[in-house]
Amino acid sequence: MPRQFTEAERQEFLADKHIAVLSVAAGDRPPASVPIWYDYAPGGNIRVNTSAGNRKARLIEEAGAVTLTVQREELPYQYVVVEGTVVDTARPAPSDAREAIAIRYFGEEAGREFASAYDDADTVLFTIRPDRWFTADFAGDF
Repeated sequence: MPRQFTEAERQEFLADKHIAVLSVAAGDRPPASVPIWYDYAPGGNIRVNTSAGNRKARLIEEAGAVTLTVQREELPYQYVVVEGTVVDTARPAPSDAREAIAIRYFGEEAGREFASAYDDADTVLFTIRPDRWFTADFAGDF
């Protein structure tokens, strides 16, 4: 039986580098769910950057709320699910935010290079306030 993370554990887990799955309401269709990079520091908000013209961005703007699932895919299985409200939308996404997210996943040099490739792109940065958390840690089961 999994145990729940403590507040500090769940924030630390979310702050670790993972690929998240973002889900957002999609009208008459089932929720749209897509893998996404994100940025998070314990106690803060979650930031996600995407192309402004894609379906995901439009749905996030329309819904104003998302669910973000972050998981550990190898044993011991662990996950954090965050339901959150979009509290800020920046279009275009500020270059420093795009760069911080890219550096998180690629490292300093490659992250800066990756982010700079989007300097002229139509991007949007969503800031999401965590409202509810759901967690599970199966470490004691193995």
